[in-house]
Amino acid sequence: MDPTDTVVFSYPKTLTRLPTHYCPGCLHGVAHRLVAEAVDALGLREKTVGICPVGCAVLAYKYFSCDMIQASHGRAPAVATGVKRARPDLTCFTYQGDGDLASIGMAEIIHAANRSEPITVIFYNNAIYGMTGGQMAPTTLVGMKTSTSPTGRDPFDRGAGFPIHMAELLNTLEGPVFIARQSLLSSKDIIRAKRVVQRAFTLQPKGFTFVELIGTCPTNWGMSPVEAREWAQKHMIEVYPIAVFRDREAPPAEGAAAGGPAKEA
Repeated sequence: MDPTDTVVFSYPKTLTRLPTHYCPGCLHGVAHRLVAEAVDALGLREKTVGICPVGCAVLAYKYFSCDMIQASHGRAPAVATGVKRARPDLTCFTYQGDGDLASIGMAEIIHAANRSEPITVIFYNNAIYGMTGGQMAPTTLVGMKTSTSPTGRDPFDRGAGFPIHMAELLNTLEGPVFIARQSLLSSKDIIRAKRVVQRAFTLQPKGFTFVELIGTCPTNWGMSPVEAREWAQKHMIEVYPIAVFRDREAPPAEGAAAGGPAKEA
């Protein structure tokens, strides 16, 4: 067989061939591709429904070539719950940013996880509100400057509070079957994240699965794409460590303890 006949790279069928609206250096496009490759690898495209957020990824329905639904701000897990209860034979994922999921959508994500709804949640964490102009998000780092924390986030000043660690928070619940945090900051990281995203989709029939992806926002951070990746690698990974927090085939028996130690992916 001619080695040149072997396909080693191709465009995912679950992505449309449209230029995206994302800013230069934004890693939403990389995250989209990982989702699409997972759906393709598992042969799920014709039975997959994605739920779009409100935020930078509000137009995600234009970029995935599977059925997509636009949810109200923060309500993607609730919409996904309805889809799966009406059509349990389908694969359903939400794609959400840190403002959408960890702020206005906190109730939805907590209760969907606690009920172990059989959905996959892809959470893009770039520590800032992107679409609305770079405001402080629940995930903004202490000391990080934003348009609403121009001198840096101070946990004790005017109720700014501390960064919320969503993967660790969900890991305190008994319901989820898979919880992980991965990085999109280097080629090596992306390869590892690809495996983790596919694992989340594989386990979806068993219950709730969650993958947090650490990305950047060069525009609102006021940095070049290269500077943004270097800054995130230096500062964000220290606050949001990369790990697989949970990987099991089903929710535990009644009375079993949640949480448990994380392990490196």
